[in-house]
Amino acid sequence: MAFRLFERFIDPVAPPGVPASRAFGVPVPEAPPPDGLLAFYWYFIRQARALFGLLFLAGLAVALLDGMIPVIIGRLVSLLSEHAPGTLFSERWPLLLGMAAAVLVLRPLAVLSQNLVGQQAINATVTSLIRWQSHWHVVRQGWAFFQEDFAGRIATRVMQAGPALRESMVQSINAVWYILVYGTGAVIYLSAADPRLALPILVWFACYCALLRFIVPRLRDRARAASEQRSLLTGRIVDSYTNILTLKLFSRAEQEDAFVREGLLGLTSAFQRQMRMITLNALLLSSLNAVMLVSMATLSLWLWNSGRIEVGIVATALPMAFQMANISGWVAFNVASIFENIGVVQEATRSIAVPPTAPDPAGAEPLRVTRGAVRFEHVSFAYAGGRGVLQDFDLDIRPGERVGLVGQSGAGKTTATNLLLRFFTPQSGRILVDGQDIATVTQESLRGAIGVVTQDTALLHRSVGDNIRYGRPDASEADILAAARQAEAEDFIAELRDWRGRSGFDAQVGERGVKLSGGQRQRIAIARVLLKNAPILVLDEATSALDSEVEAAIQGQLAQLMAGKTVIAIAHRLSTLASMDRLVVLERGRIVEQGTHAALLERDGVYARLWRRQSGGFLGDG
Repeated sequence: MAFRLFERFIDPVAPPGVPASRAFGVPVPEAPPPDGLLAFYWYFIRQARALFGLLFLAGLAVALLDGMIPVIIGRLVSLLSEHAPGTLFSERWPLLLGMAAAVLVLRPLAVLSQNLVGQQAINATVTSLIRWQSHWHVVRQGWAFFQEDFAGRIATRVMQAGPALRESMVQSINAVWYILVYGTGAVIYLSAADPRLALPILVWFACYCALLRFIVPRLRDRARAASEQRSLLTGRIVDSYTNILTLKLFSRAEQEDAFVREGLLGLTSAFQRQMRMITLNALLLSSLNAVMLVSMATLSLWLWNSGRIEVGIVATALPMAFQMANISGWVAFNVASIFENIGVVQEATRSIAVPPTAPDPAGAEPLRVTRGAVRFEHVSFAYAGGRGVLQDFDLDIRPGERVGLVGQSGAGKTTATNLLLRFFTPQSGRILVDGQDIATVTQESLRGAIGVVTQDTALLHRSVGDNIRYGRPDASEADILAAARQAEAEDFIAELRDWRGRSGFDAQVGERGVKLSGGQRQRIAIARVLLKNAPILVLDEATSALDSEVEAAIQGQLAQLMAGKTVIAIAHRLSTLASMDRLVVLERGRIVEQGTHAALLERDGVYARLWRRQSGGFLGDG
C-alpha cells in the first residue's frame, strides 16, 4: 500500500499546463523550458517540489542517525570503563535500550522513508515526467528543427535528460546532508571534549572544499564534452541504421565504419579526459583523508596519554574521522557523478530548451473550412542562404477546383505546398483559406484540413492498420477496410506476414515502411488520406511509385477522392495532370502560364514545349 501511495504521487505523463503532483502540483507554462541550467532544473523540480522536500528531510534524518553511530560506540566504551562486570545492564538498561532502538528501529524507518520517496516516487515517475514533457516540447517543433540535427541525437537527449536531472538532484541532496551533518556534528562533539580535536577535521574540511573548487568546474566541462560526443556518436549510428539500404546499395560499409569510428574515437578521447580528472580527484582525496586519519589518531592518543580526554572520546574520535574519510570518498564519487549528469543535462538543453521554431501566434484560432478556397497573395519565399524560390506568386484556387502545378525541377511547386502547410513562412505576401490568413490559425487545424500524399512516403513502424488509422484515429475496422479497398491495397495487405507471425492489417511494416515496396507504401498512404477525408488535397507525386497497371486501377478511386474537394496536384507525368481543371506553369518561382491542358497546348508556349519534350514521359520535381 505504501509503495502505491508514493508511486502515484506524480502523474508521469502530465503535459505542461497540468499539475504533475496530485498533492502540491503547480502547472508549468506550455512554453519550452528555459535554457539556463538552474532555470531548466527548476522547470521540472517545481512540479515535484513536495517530493524533493520530503527527500531532503528524510536525508537529514538518515545523516543524523548515521552520525550518531560513532557517538554510540564511544559512549559504549565509556560505559564499559565506568561499570564493573554484571552491573552495566541493570544500571544503564534505559540508555542501552535507547541506543538499540535508534539503530534497530529509527534508522531503518528513516532509510525506508528515504527509499520510498527516492525510489518509488522520484526515480521512476519524475524521470518519466521529464522525458514525457521533453518529448512533448520537441515533437511540437517545426519541421525545420528536425532537418538541422540527427534524429538519434535528439532522441538520446530526450531519453538521457530525465535520469541525469533526477540523479544529480538526489545525489546533491544526499551529499549536502552527509557532509554538513557529519562535519558539523563531529566538530561540535569533539570540541566539547577538547577544542584541539576539531582541528584535523576543520583543516581537512578547508582542504576538501579547495579540492572540490579545483576539480568540479573542470569535471563539469569535461562531462559536458563527453555527453556531446556520446550524443553525436548515437546520432551517427542511428543515421547508418536508418539508411542501411543506401549503405548496402553503394557498398559503403568501410566508409560508414570510418564515419562511426571518428565519432567513437571522439567519445573515447572525451571520456578519457573526464576519467583523468576523476582519478586525480581520487588520488588527492585519498591522500587528504590519510593525513586527516593519522592526525586525528595521533592527536587523540596524545591527549588521552596526557590525561586530558577519556578513552570513550578516543573511541568516538577515531570512528568519526574514519567515517568522515569514507563519506568524503562517497561524496567525491557522487560529486563526479553529479557533474557528469549536469553535463548531460546541459547538453540535453540544446534540443529541449529551444524556443518553438514555428509557433502558433498568440490567440490563434482554429481554421474553419466552409468551402475550400485557397489563395496565394503575392507570396515570395527563399530558403536560408539561397536565391528566391517563389517570387510574387499569386494564385487563386476556387472551392472544389483541381489545379495542377507544372514546371521544371526547382520551379517552386513543392515549396508552394509546403508554404500552404505552414512548414515554412513566406518572407512577404500571405496565404488564405476561405478568407482566413493561415498565419493566424493553429497549425493543427490547418493541417487537419489538408490531406497530403507525397512522393517520399514514410510509414510509422507500426501495423498496417495503425498506419491507415492515422488518418482518422476514431475510424472503425470497417472504415479502415473500405479505405484500403479504395486504394487497391486490400489484396496485398491480406498476404502480409511479419516475423512474429502477425498477418494482414496486424502485420508490422518496419521502420519507415521498409518491409513494403514503394508502390505498397504509396497505396497505404493513399488509404490513410482517403480515411482522413480532408476538404483540401495536396497530391505531390501521389502515384509516382505505382506501376502503370496499379495506377490505372486506382485512378478512378482518386477521382472519387478528389470529387468535391479543392485539389493541388504535382506530378512528373504530365499526362496524369491533363484532366485537371487548370494547370499552372511555373518558371523560376513565377507563374508564366495557366489554363486547361488543351488551351495550353494550343497556345504553344512553355507548357506545350514541356509536353513535346516529355512525350508522355517525366519532368523533374520542384
